[in-house]
Amino acid sequence: MSQTELPELDPVIHAQARLRVVSSLSMLREGDRIAFPRLQEILKMTAGNLSVHLRKLEDAGYVEVTKTHQGRTPATLVQLTRRGRLAFEDYTAALRSLLNPSEEP
Repeated sequence: MSQTELPELDPVIHAQARLRVVSSLSMLREGDRIAFPRLQEILKMTAGNLSVHLRKLEDAGYVEVTKTHQGRTPATLVQLTRRGRLAFEDYTAALRSLLNPSEEP
């Protein structure tokens, strides 16, 4: 395989922390949301670090962050967008292609 045939990995997703975020969110059913503190707990990230990575993913259109209230308590909910889900599928396909070039369709 020549260098020009290698697939590109999405740089927005490829950063380790963002890959962990997108991978975790991809486990939710399409349209489902997770509370920010729960995602923070799952990923064992600080609130600030997670916020920075969510902002980059949100700017790319890969995640949607919704600020709302549950009763009087503020709540931040996060979900993977359709675009983010497709980008993650493309990313994993490109990664598989890099790891197993002989198994290309």
